[in-house]
Amino acid sequence: MSPAPTTPSTPRTPEETAAYLASAPANPAGLPTAYEHGGRLTAPGTAVDPILVEIVQGTLASVEMEVETAIARTSRSPMIRDAHDFRAGIHDRQLRKLTGRSYSALVHPIVRDFPIDEMHEGDVFFHNDVYESEGGIGHLPDLCVTVPVFHDGEVVAFVQAFGHHDDIGGAVPGSMPSNARTVFEEGLSVPPIKLWDSGVPNRAALRIMTRNSRMPDSLAADLDAECSACLMGARRLGELFARYGRDTVEAAFDAILDATTETYRREVLDRIPDGTYVWEDYAEHDGVDEPMLHTQRITLTKTSTGGPGPGDGGPRLVIDFTGTGPQAKGPINHCGDYVGGNFLVKWLAPVLRNLADSPERMAELDVNEGVVPLIEMRFPEKGTLLTPVYPAPTNARTFVILRLLGVLAGVVAKAVDGRMPADQETIRYTGVYGKDADGEDYLMREVLGGGSGGRYYADGEDTIHVVPDSRNLPTEFTESRFPFRVERLGLAVDSGGAGRYRGGLGYEKHLRMLEDAHFMSIADRSILACWGVKGGKAGRPFEVTVDLGGPDERVVDALADAEPVRAGQLIRIRTTGGGGWGDPLERPYDEVERDLRWGKVSFEGAERDYGVLATGTKDEPVLDVAASDALRAGRRSARGEEPFFDRGPGYARLAGGATSADVDWL
Repeated sequence: MSPAPTTPSTPRTPEETAAYLASAPANPAGLPTAYEHGGRLTAPGTAVDPILVEIVQGTLASVEMEVETAIARTSRSPMIRDAHDFRAGIHDRQLRKLTGRSYSALVHPIVRDFPIDEMHEGDVFFHNDVYESEGGIGHLPDLCVTVPVFHDGEVVAFVQAFGHHDDIGGAVPGSMPSNARTVFEEGLSVPPIKLWDSGVPNRAALRIMTRNSRMPDSLAADLDAECSACLMGARRLGELFARYGRDTVEAAFDAILDATTETYRREVLDRIPDGTYVWEDYAEHDGVDEPMLHTQRITLTKTSTGGPGPGDGGPRLVIDFTGTGPQAKGPINHCGDYVGGNFLVKWLAPVLRNLADSPERMAELDVNEGVVPLIEMRFPEKGTLLTPVYPAPTNARTFVILRLLGVLAGVVAKAVDGRMPADQETIRYTGVYGKDADGEDYLMREVLGGGSGGRYYADGEDTIHVVPDSRNLPTEFTESRFPFRVERLGLAVDSGGAGRYRGGLGYEKHLRMLEDAHFMSIADRSILACWGVKGGKAGRPFEVTVDLGGPDERVVDALADAEPVRAGQLIRIRTTGGGGWGDPLERPYDEVERDLRWGKVSFEGAERDYGVLATGTKDEPVLDVAASDALRAGRRSARGEEPFFDRGPGYARLAGGATSADVDWL
């Protein structure tokens, strides 16, 4: 793989810039990378009023939120408007992400193909091509719009939004065929184009995109909402530059990123002992081959020197993905090895916040471009799950990038004696499609969350989603628009992994179909459960049952494009529970009793998972403390040495009967 261009510590002269651009290597897709990125806007040590830095930082957050609010209020599709599966980002002219509330795509492919000095006010750029996105777009339904911000006729920043749209063509409704073997089956790929030119929309390009979609009206409305919102955000940022001047605002940008770098160096990386640590986890299926272990491995090396800071005194992390499994035939690949793994650095870095001094401090830490200098990414050769070769399919790449969050948490847990949360898996796509009572085509997609992992200080959270502000679809909305009833939406009892701190619970949702339809699912963790750590047990896996309680009751594969469902049949969807943290036999009796009262743990589960015997009712459980003490004592004496991680019973099915991997032991 060609190395990423190095970034300067001070602004370059025009001659230095020309030499840099002339020598820039090609990226892994073979595309030119003749653009400058990642450098500072001002010299190190440039003075800037700290109060002004706060004002600029607050304005950036306000503009980002205003853009997202505008999109949510003016879009049309359920995925964007109601599920909120989109996000905005603000970047400087060196393409550095300035905001940290959420991850975002990259500006790099736009500047690569459209030189900054040729951009005009009112331009809107568009792309969704996975292999030409420099790693910022993972699958084709994620459509990205980018708007340059101008001050005194020059580009000074960028506002960007990308989100998951209903349908962009391809072999199946929703553009996520579970058994795709190439990107050509997944929908329309659009490399970076100018969608609006100086305020004038490219009607031909819009017509091509909508013509390829099964939901053209929603697609057109969503794109219009995103373009308009980003143009509005660009005007707001232009006002910031007009008020304070370019030099002052850019000095504040550098100060914001410098503060993030220093904070993570001091409060996060310093918590990891120097050394090298290895762990791996797995996706379980790719939609083409039979279920198997698709490995994602991280070798983490922490050194106390080599990072930013005075001299070479700052800590540094190296995340090496060598040992990651081969490129899959099916669509679980992710293009991670672009611009030095820039997208993946910012995707993975939020995991490290768990090392902060307190949950309150953890919530205060943003992830922006300031984390990039602290982390070096090393990728294996082309042809792996993280370095796929075009045209490998990618629509279910969530199986890989979500798993990488857990692999990083696990490898850090080995370094810090478990002071990290247990595993979670909080994205899966489910839905139904067909014709309604009027004979009109419909498509309902939903991204249901799951339980987060137990932590060293608290239980996991129930029914969360990794995408900020995302949510389940409102029952009132779906029942009025689609031909089904929501008969139940609640917590999946006993789904959280047992532990001193229990894993969070997943959803249980029941849909009663009113018309014949087809069910679809793009989900992982139906065999391999969310792992528990330091004595904690794995959570319950994902499961979908069709015709629950009926004569044709059956469990549906987690990767399904067109499972037939008849009118009147009930679909039960149970999402994953988070892994547990710590020994479940150490969970206090009063917390088990509380779980019984809240209905999060059944009476059977209390005995099976926690060694707690109880009678009575859910509202008035009665614990037999003496019998529970004896039961717990017997279980402690009977068990032998256990691995640091518990993967649940499904692992043995795919690992030839093994109950743990070599890397699971300290």
